[in-house]
Amino acid sequence: MSADEVLVEVDGAVAVLTINRPKARNAVNGAVARGIAAALDELEERSDVAAYVLTGAGGTFCAGMDLKGFLTGDFPVVEGRGFGGITEAPPRKPLVAAVEGYALAGGFELALSCDVIVASAESTFGLPEPRRGLVAGAGGIMRLPRRIPYHVAMEIALTGAHYPAARLYELGLVNRITPAGEALTGALELARTIAANAPLALLATKRVIVESQDWAVGEMFEKQRDIINPVFGSKDAMEGAAAFAEKHAPQWKGE
Repeated sequence: MSADEVLVEVDGAVAVLTINRPKARNAVNGAVARGIAAALDELEERSDVAAYVLTGAGGTFCAGMDLKGFLTGDFPVVEGRGFGGITEAPPRKPLVAAVEGYALAGGFELALSCDVIVASAESTFGLPEPRRGLVAGAGGIMRLPRRIPYHVAMEIALTGAHYPAARLYELGLVNRITPAGEALTGALELARTIAANAPLALLATKRVIVESQDWAVGEMFEKQRDIINPVFGSKDAMEGAAAFAEKHAPQWKGE
């Protein structure tokens, strides 16, 4: 399952989505956006896939929107899904970014749409849209101040400057730093660790973390119960308890 612009490979319980426009530094055009959206539509329904990795071909994660395409009316947006087919509606399953080279503008916003970020020591992040007369409208200036301190988010967004992965690791935005060229290896390792857990528990856990940011204190536990109670009554919950008691690896069914 792949299109030229987006390659998809399923490796065990992890699916790797690769933006495949290395000559354009993996800039996102309409084909890339549609390819990512189509891939996730299929993968979200597959019971054998529990987690994803998003990366770019040729040593670059993504340099943002394809400005040449933008000038010709090729907008890299999918209705209901947003820029890159993902920023307005990230997948339900956990998504890990594997960042090499540049994660700039829309590329940074794709990374911010992921749940975990693994980055090469030589990778660089930034929101340079103001330097091009544009605004980081694919979630960057909304998500960034929720992830790092306000004044640092303002600096990154207003200057348009590039920032090394090490700085974003210090701020807690990047989860792990790898040697150059090994971000995908590190991301796969982390994604496999995630995917080894019970599928229903993963979906519920991610949903609570994402949605609870907007919950009022008085309703938090009621809303959480609505999401997690079905997990406690699932066959996988019984399997997890039995596997622990009997000292064997659990066999998840996703039910």
